[in-house]
Amino acid sequence: MGAPVVLGIESTCDETAAAVVRGRELVSNVVASSMEEHARYGGVIPEIASRAHAEAFVPVVSKALADADMSVADVDAIAVSAGPGLAGCLAVGVSGAKALALAADKPIYGINHVIGHIAVTQLQFGPFPKDVMALIVSGGHTSLLHVVDVARHVDVVGTTLDDAAGECFDKVARLLGFPYPGGPHIDRHARLGDPHALRVPQGLTQGRAGREHPYDFSFSGVKTAVARWVEARMRADEDVPVDDVCASLADSVASVLSRKALDGCREYGSKTLIVGGGFSANSQLRERLAADGASRGIEVRIPRIALCTDNGAMVAMLGVNLVEAGIRPSDPGFGIDSAMPLTTVSV
Repeated sequence: MGAPVVLGIESTCDETAAAVVRGRELVSNVVASSMEEHARYGGVIPEIASRAHAEAFVPVVSKALADADMSVADVDAIAVSAGPGLAGCLAVGVSGAKALALAADKPIYGINHVIGHIAVTQLQFGPFPKDVMALIVSGGHTSLLHVVDVARHVDVVGTTLDDAAGECFDKVARLLGFPYPGGPHIDRHARLGDPHALRVPQGLTQGRAGREHPYDFSFSGVKTAVARWVEARMRADEDVPVDDVCASLADSVASVLSRKALDGCREYGSKTLIVGGGFSANSQLRERLAADGASRGIEVRIPRIALCTDNGAMVAMLGVNLVEAGIRPSDPGFGIDSAMPLTTVSV
């Protein structure tokens, strides 16, 4: 048998995506986003997102197969995100993928969307070395994972205790009057400001909390501190230096993420750090990780932007890993799990 060919389907939030991967080759990759429909509300509305998935599913999957010059009969397996994510959105993708698998008599894998963010880096950087550490940063997840075997065994080293990094950015962005999603706006303004203009706390890095949670993340206090500083300026009728606020926030968050991730690498003897998730598109984080990794002798693998955000390629790539490892396909009756544990690679 040659390299497995897997069709991956993703619908956890506001992107309907499908891709075909052959071995470590990305054959096609199609993404349809409903982001513009949510922008007016300042965040993702699950019902709107679910309806958008239902409308986009057939066109997106059809285009992914057409771009690959294949039909569903040509793939070896189908992989679909079964969690974590928004329940209604997951249900659309999983239902559609099951129908395809049944009609074409293909094995199906319900995979963990977050672990897909780890697997996708293989398309750019090749196979994993031994003892990889992974930092996943997205709108809803900030997690540090030790990857023993991406198809079989992933351990949680640290996780979000309250707001994830992406949530923190979006909430501060709303306060500053930026439209949703706020992350790109903060990134752009941060490049123009002074990262030391404000004293922004670094959650779970000092004292007893830092000792008890060396690899966990907390950005709620960061958001609150920045909000109080901005609101105090507004009450005093003083100008808010937006560029400086963004730069100080971005510097604090990037510092914490880099420090904890690289400390985790040292703890577990990992020489490679994989970074994934939509927030890993942030330029301050990318620069900080690259610099800190180089100074500490850790190879930092951050994929190109198109592979950071939610996409079908990451689902298909994890599906390839599961096929290659001889993992049994999911039972056809598997359900979705909106709060799927990060230790669950497939269901």
